[in-house]
Amino acid sequence: MNLNNLSIRTKLIGGFGLVLAIALLQSLLAISRLGHVNANAADIATNWLPSVRMLGDINSDLASYRAVRLRLALIDTSLEVEPIEASLKKVEGNFEAHRAAYQAMINSPEEKAMYEQFAQQWKSYQAISPELLRMAKEMDTAGVKKLVNGSAGQSYTDARALLAKLIELNTAGSVAAAAEGAKTYESSRTMLIAGLVAMTAIGLSIAWFVSGGLARAAARAVADANRIADGDLSQPIPSSGSDEMGQLLKALGDMQDKLRGIVGGVRQNADGVATASAQIAQGNNDLSSRTEQQASALEETAASMEQLSSTVKQNADNARQANQLAMSASNVAVSGGEVVNRVVDTMKGINDSSRRIADIIGTIDGIAFQTNILALNAAVEAARAGEQGRGFAVVASEVRSLAQRSADAAKEIKTLISTSVERVEQGTALVDEAGTTMAEVVASIRRVTDIMGEITSASVEQSAGVSQVGEAVTQMDQATQQNAALVEESAAAAESLKLQAAQLLANVAVFKLSTGHVGVPAPTPAPVFQAAKTVIAAAARPVPKPKPVAKAPGAGAARPVAVPVEPVMAPAPAPAPAPRPALAAATAGSDDWETF
Repeated sequence: MNLNNLSIRTKLIGGFGLVLAIALLQSLLAISRLGHVNANAADIATNWLPSVRMLGDINSDLASYRAVRLRLALIDTSLEVEPIEASLKKVEGNFEAHRAAYQAMINSPEEKAMYEQFAQQWKSYQAISPELLRMAKEMDTAGVKKLVNGSAGQSYTDARALLAKLIELNTAGSVAAAAEGAKTYESSRTMLIAGLVAMTAIGLSIAWFVSGGLARAAARAVADANRIADGDLSQPIPSSGSDEMGQLLKALGDMQDKLRGIVGGVRQNADGVATASAQIAQGNNDLSSRTEQQASALEETAASMEQLSSTVKQNADNARQANQLAMSASNVAVSGGEVVNRVVDTMKGINDSSRRIADIIGTIDGIAFQTNILALNAAVEAARAGEQGRGFAVVASEVRSLAQRSADAAKEIKTLISTSVERVEQGTALVDEAGTTMAEVVASIRRVTDIMGEITSASVEQSAGVSQVGEAVTQMDQATQQNAALVEESAAAAESLKLQAAQLLANVAVFKLSTGHVGVPAPTPAPVFQAAKTVIAAAARPVPKPKPVAKAPGAGAARPVAVPVEPVMAPAPAPAPAPRPALAAATAGSDDWETF
């Protein structure tokens, strides 16, 4: 049986139990030996010594009995016999009492046989007393002396000899009992000393074994704990036995293995965090730079929208002036119908006015062309803005549609004006048809007036739409600025995370792991996406400045026709920007429009 597998409690209980068992056995043995000594002492005190004392009393009684009987030989008168007889009876009474007490203490066959011989001899010696009394009463002193010194003396001598043997026997018994007691004491003392030595040796051995094992295991546990506290996790912790100290060492080994796994995992995770934080910091720096470029692009877009807004307002003013001119032309046409005799002069004025209107229409045509170009540029910028520029793209599309309609109306007006010019040129020759021609002119001028009213209304709506687009671009600019600030904060947080990851690596570097130990693998850091570079780089391109819109000559310049649009809502997310299309080249004076 391996004692290391026993628990400390079992070892302590077993050790102390063995010592206590030895002490108990020694105590029981001592008690047994003490019992023997006590029995010997009691035997001496209650048997041998009383027997010797009783035998001494019997010897005294026997001597007293002989002395009283010797007095019978010395009497002078027979009257002295009666007191002597009384003394003999008294001595006999004492002798019998002592003999009975001694007889009760006889405890061996040898002593009993010797006592029976003594008792027989006493009866023979006592049997002579009646004869001596008779002889003394008869005053036969010579016969008394002869009998006392003869057979009575011999009986006395034999009785004394047997009594001496009994005394010697009891004395020898008491001496033997005392020697047995001394021998028992010596053997008991020797056994007690040997038991004490054995118990002390066994106790010291058990104490050395248990305390040594506990001290060695505790010292090893302390050394391993100090080594772990110093960060050294490379050394294994062996454990032998299944007692509490073995379980403690095994628990320390398990703790070190788990701590080694945790530290290894933390170290690998810290490496991953450091790599990921570095990538995040680099990505945030790139994103910050690109966001700033996007903010610059939006600022340029906002400036372009301000120019476009001023242009649209100028178009609205020109449209109002054209409307006033058309109303004036309508009044002139009515007056021309009433004053036929001034047809030639009026037609000349109409001719001049028609040429001027033709110039205004040309200007309107150029404005519509430039508006279309601006709408195209706005669509491109909206496409660059992505999801936030979707509403702006819709507005730009509507502006382009309005510009196209304005161009169509301008073409139609231009055609009508050309017809009017031809008719005015023919009016001088066709005075007879003046009435009919003036009626047509009046109808045409009214139509022009209606068209110019539509152009004025469309220009007002176009101005409002452009204003909304400008506000949307301004909001986008503010949002981009906020995004730039957030990106800067994110970059700062990523840099702080990078520093903390480096500090974490430095903290876990204090632990020393065993060679080839692999911790928990860290999750692969997400790569910095490069797709955003394309979108932001496209937004960072220089935005072409809007072309300045030339004012139409004269106060009555015509303006393009505008179509009413819905109010601009919050911009919806836009898809990825498409490649920037090439702008169609056209001249302000061309009559035909190219399709974009």
